Amino acid sequence: QVQLVQSGGGLVQPGESLRLSCEASTSIFRIEEMGWYRQPPGKQREMVAVSKRWGSRIYADSVKGRFTLSRDHVNNTAYLEMNSLKFEDTALYLCYAELQGTIYWGQGTQVTVSS
Repeated sequence: QVQLVQSGGGLVQPGESLRLSCEASTSIFRIEEMGWYRQPPGKQREMVAVSKRWGSRIYADSVKGRFTLSRDHVNNTAYLEMNSLKFEDTALYLCYAELQGTIYWGQGTQVTVSS
């Protein structure tokens, strides 16, 4: 069992930055895959960024070069640094972790990009 607690998010203007955090209740060395999905208003959930345990990263084309996912093994926390935010980045962001074949989800955090 893994609990994921998210923080960060909020309301920003286009071009600004935000950092999302996802703290796990277990050592993230144990977690095979960790990352974020997002669900824009009225749309389906989509992958944003994925981190494999041994370092590889996968990003959605729409966020490449703007978003960076990192893992802090000391604090058992994953971070999503989001730069140059756009209107279309507005969504509910959900952290997830896969451990031993089970997917766990955070509670979600809203990111709204608006002028």
